[in-house]
Amino acid sequence: MTTSETPLVGDPAQTDELLVVEGLGKSFADHQVLGDINVTVRSGEFMCIVGPSGAGKTTLLQCLSGLTTPTRGKVSLRGREVTEPPAEMAIVFQDYSRSLMPWLSVIDNVMLPLRSAVKDKSKRRAKAMEALVEVGLKDHVDKYPWQLSGGMQQRVAIARALAYAPAIVLMDEPFASVDAQTRGDLEDLTLKLKNHLGITIVLVTHDIDEAVYLADRVLVLGKKPTQVVDLIETNLGERRDQITTKATREFAELRTRVYQEIRHGDIPSSSGSVAAPAGG
Repeated sequence: MTTSETPLVGDPAQTDELLVVEGLGKSFADHQVLGDINVTVRSGEFMCIVGPSGAGKTTLLQCLSGLTTPTRGKVSLRGREVTEPPAEMAIVFQDYSRSLMPWLSVIDNVMLPLRSAVKDKSKRRAKAMEALVEVGLKDHVDKYPWQLSGGMQQRVAIARALAYAPAIVLMDEPFASVDAQTRGDLEDLTLKLKNHLGITIVLVTHDIDEAVYLADRVLVLGKKPTQVVDLIETNLGERRDQITTKATREFAELRTRVYQEIRHGDIPSSSGSVAAPAGG
């Protein structure tokens, strides 16, 4: 429960506010999907969103991006209300076909969002090549998306978003279509680029291990109408490793906590707000 001594998420004294969600709700006709959601995403952090299947995680992400208009409440990016996808925001969909241009080569797809930020074509190509090398596609730069496997196409989409180096990247299950080894590699790549570029990432996932491993904070959603159950500080440090980090007691405890809250968290915190977690 929130008390007068426990700051709410979004308290300016406690956070460097980048993306602020206030009283957000979304209904489709008479069907209420999202309840009263209040949360702040800090500048430079990695937040993962988890919750029961069908809880409205993707709907929430679409409201955050401006792709879907909330029924009530609002989302603000750097103090400006989000009513459409902002120029300083990149989105990586689970369905990579929604973001890749099939008539452009791999490198041209990655270069596309850099046109407004980087005027020099050679510099745009260099940035795009760097991102493609990082995701393991340096030998496929001249191919077209339809010539690649689904997993490789999603890596192009991720490279395209991260090469742009926006203020914030929203990701909807970006690693769901790749094999386990590639998924781990892309998780580590995303962490590396996030830390190097100083961007903010909000990622929706069904994978609890992935959420705990990647996130600075894990936002746990309850059942419909979806509200916030908890917002957990992971405190796992900036340097993480797929083997050693996941073998720690801290990781196991966090994973168990998130799992229990997803299973039993149908009674959200008051007004959808989140109290600072006790004891990490």
